[in-house]
Amino acid sequence: MMGNRFQVKDRFAEGAQYIDGRLRPGTSGRSHTVVDPATGADVLTYELAGPADVDEAVAAAKRAFPAWSAATPGERSDALHRLAAVLAEQADDFAYAESLQCGKPIKLSTEFDVPGTIDNTAFFAGAARHLQGQAAGEYSGDHTSYVRREAIGVVGSIAPWNYPLQMAAWKILPAIAAGNTIVLKPAELTPLTSLMFAQAAKEAGLPDGVINIVTGAGRDAGEHLVGHPDVVMTSFTGSTAVGKRVAEIATATVKRLHLELGGKAPFLVFDDADLEAAAHGAVAASLINTGQDCTAATRAYVQRPLHDAFVARVAELMDTVRLGDPFAPDTDLGPLVSHAQRDRVAGFVERARAYATVVTGGEVPGGELAEGAYYRPTLISGAAQDSEVVQSEIFGPVLVVLPFDTDDEGIALANDTPYGLAASAWSRDVYRAGRATRELKAGCVWVNDHIPIISEMPHGGYKASGFGKDMSAYSFEEYTQVKHVMYDNTAVAAKDWHRTIFGDR
Repeated sequence: MMGNRFQVKDRFAEGAQYIDGRLRPGTSGRSHTVVDPATGADVLTYELAGPADVDEAVAAAKRAFPAWSAATPGERSDALHRLAAVLAEQADDFAYAESLQCGKPIKLSTEFDVPGTIDNTAFFAGAARHLQGQAAGEYSGDHTSYVRREAIGVVGSIAPWNYPLQMAAWKILPAIAAGNTIVLKPAELTPLTSLMFAQAAKEAGLPDGVINIVTGAGRDAGEHLVGHPDVVMTSFTGSTAVGKRVAEIATATVKRLHLELGGKAPFLVFDDADLEAAAHGAVAASLINTGQDCTAATRAYVQRPLHDAFVARVAELMDTVRLGDPFAPDTDLGPLVSHAQRDRVAGFVERARAYATVVTGGEVPGGELAEGAYYRPTLISGAAQDSEVVQSEIFGPVLVVLPFDTDDEGIALANDTPYGLAASAWSRDVYRAGRATRELKAGCVWVNDHIPIISEMPHGGYKASGFGKDMSAYSFEEYTQVKHVMYDNTAVAAKDWHRTIFGDR
């Protein structure tokens, strides 16, 4: 159990909107309650943001943009280094709040979410100094050309509930490192750590208005933010269905758009793989964050000679996973984010019983866990490729295992969903693994592992999983405007090319 926990209701007594450097209540006239999914207890009731709050946040970001975009890369870098230090000082508070609002095991918050966010911040502190364009050169012979990267303006971003702190950082950091200002809408279920991130930025000395947080419903605050005429770019992480709606609204105002959407990651095990490594990897990769991860392993395709042994070993390992209080240090699996999400996951499994075998799990635990949104780790076999549990994003602690015979078949099955965010291939054969990395249609392909991410490398998808990149220097492609500057070097008034318009040579 963690000590010295801050009181959430006191921390956010002034409201759950962070606009122009201060907390304030929303003005929608409607409230929302953050609930601890492990116990069902109320954590914080706050007033939701409405369109007027979005307007004020965008106006604050617009006011802050000229000065922030004019700051030198070194000045922005220094500010982000200070922010990383503040986050490190407050790491325990961030971990506590993240586990409280999401139900994450505290070991996940303290060893993954919070240090990952601090590392992201430190990375972008360095990356802020490396907004590079193509070197100057005389490409036409008569002119010198070079490329500038410029901030684009006010960014309006929407983050999901599964990794509230990390997703807030993924949206905010590249945007402000490049000189933009931002209005972020976190999910109503999980606003605490996004608000704390903005407060930490103020403590680090970032100017008011550079980071603003509006916490409201998607149809009110979210759609108004995406459609706002002063927002020049939208970055959205969430379901593919909602992403399509975001794209419709953004397109109407010709905004730049970055979408990180759903996933249904394949876990491709060839018959020469290390069975023990693959089984351990499958359990960890399917159960991380209680399966509420768009890159989580959801479809294990196992070449037939290893299939039965893989199913047996994964089931055995899943049965050792410890469900419990998220704040207990030995808890492996916490609840889902809400009872509604738990019931949605259970619905997928119950429907699958009609056409597949639930090998282990597939139930809501009783006893001390009955009040929480818990669901046991679940393994399903015998499902058809076109079945719901294979094709649809479940977003829970559920892994489906299917056999395949040839390498061609395995890769084809792995690619046979609308999604393409992440995938993994398991083999001792470098040529086999290399082929998989080339042919699997996903934005990230792991070999003999599944889940690790690093700040220096990009994250983003293919197909219905969206487009654009989070993290890494590649994210600046989303958040900067590329400008070509071209100088005449000849000082000649009547240039030779003019004859194509008027006159003779």
